[in-house]
Amino acid sequence: MTDAAAGNAPAPDATSAQTAAAKARRSASSVRLPLLGTVVAKRQLVVLGSLAVALLVLSLVALGTGDYPLSVGQVVTAMFATDGGFATTIVLEWRLPRVLVALVFGAALALSGAVFQSLTRNPLGSPDIIGFATGSYTGALLVITLVGDSYLSTAGGAVVGGLASALVVYLLAYRRGIQGFRLIIVGIAVTAILHAFNTWLLLRAQVEVAMAASIWGAGSISLVGWEQALPAFAVLGVLAVLVLVLSGGLRQLELGDDAAKAHGMRVEPARLALLVVGVALIAVVTASSGPIAFVALAAPQIASRLTRSAGVPLVASALTGALLLLAADFVAQHVLPAAVPVGMVTVVIGGLYLIGLLISQARKQT
Repeated sequence: MTDAAAGNAPAPDATSAQTAAAKARRSASSVRLPLLGTVVAKRQLVVLGSLAVALLVLSLVALGTGDYPLSVGQVVTAMFATDGGFATTIVLEWRLPRVLVALVFGAALALSGAVFQSLTRNPLGSPDIIGFATGSYTGALLVITLVGDSYLSTAGGAVVGGLASALVVYLLAYRRGIQGFRLIIVGIAVTAILHAFNTWLLLRAQVEVAMAASIWGAGSISLVGWEQALPAFAVLGVLAVLVLVLSGGLRQLELGDDAAKAHGMRVEPARLALLVVGVALIAVVTASSGPIAFVALAAPQIASRLTRSAGVPLVASALTGALLLLAADFVAQHVLPAAVPVGMVTVVIGGLYLIGLLISQARKQT
């Protein structure tokens, strides 16, 4: 005797009522954006709005803090004044480039981390863990020690180094396709090799060159002016658009290769395209500022926990990364007894994040 015959299955009216209730709950927890026409969860909108407000407030505070302190009102007046007074010079020419660099570079690092964590389906699948950031550093270090320290040559070396390391990791990890865990293990091994090679390069270089390379390798945005920032902003803008264009394929890959193939997707070309764009994002940032660790690792996971989304949210990750790097740079400039490169602060933040992650995982297992 079937359940329906036994009277255990819900009646048609009860099923319709449950379906209607489920639709009502989804409708109450989501909202349709008027211009884009997409449906977004209300929690995500609240998180995005909160992050945007936090970014605006921290940016105004950063623009007004320094040897010549300015109030928020003075900062806003200076930004829109046309008389070119001293406050305008301080805000627009001295402090605004650094604030914008922190915002854009932080968002780019977080986007790169979100792409790789989605591809590997692993929170440790970050480009600064699996060797791509180290590859960019190796490329720049080779150029600095062999050719000389100029922005264009260093930037070119960082981009080529990042893409080359990504290609090596991809080929070594490929076994009839790419699996996230194998990609991470191979990437960690390549990172160790590159770290050893970088140390050997510094030991073989002249003292002045080694000191310059070491300072650059600490990761700092203090020397990035408009001349370096504007070309980087243009390239990162194009790469961010490419990530959004490829995001549909990224969501399919999050479901697994078999599910993506079942939807008619060409898995390996899509994965390779996302990998190239993700590496290019972190390589451009590394070329301009040196390696800045852990923003790509931590920002996507923080954004995912804030929004409680099923996958890694791209926009929320970008805003979180921008907020993390701007806050880290503010600490590096104004909170510590002496100014330090922002990369040193992000390393500390990343260490605290990893400790928190380990404690969280241990509590889940007990």
